[in-house]
Amino acid sequence: MSKSQSILDLAPSLNKPVLVTFQTNLTASGTLLGYDELVNLVLKDATMQMGDGVEKQVGLIVCRGSQVVGVEGLEGRQRVEDPFKEVEGGGEGMAE
Repeated sequence: MSKSQSILDLAPSLNKPVLVTFQTNLTASGTLLGYDELVNLVLKDATMQMGDGVEKQVGLIVCRGSQVVGVEGLEGRQRVEDPFKEVEGGGEGMAE
């Protein structure tokens, strides 16, 4: 009998920053310390991003695999401002 394999190969992401998305639309970001074949994840220095935009530092967390929808690497990414955010002074050049 062979050992079951994980649906994801997360080995390249070990000890690197990741973003985890849950079924509840919450997200967590932190450094991936470990995982198992059920995609249970352990993150250190984690931050939870709540649906209302509030961020909460949570430290070390275990993410239950059955609640994980996605895992993406954050290395090499950068945050940009929303280009569609309304500019003060009201949309110049916009048809009304």
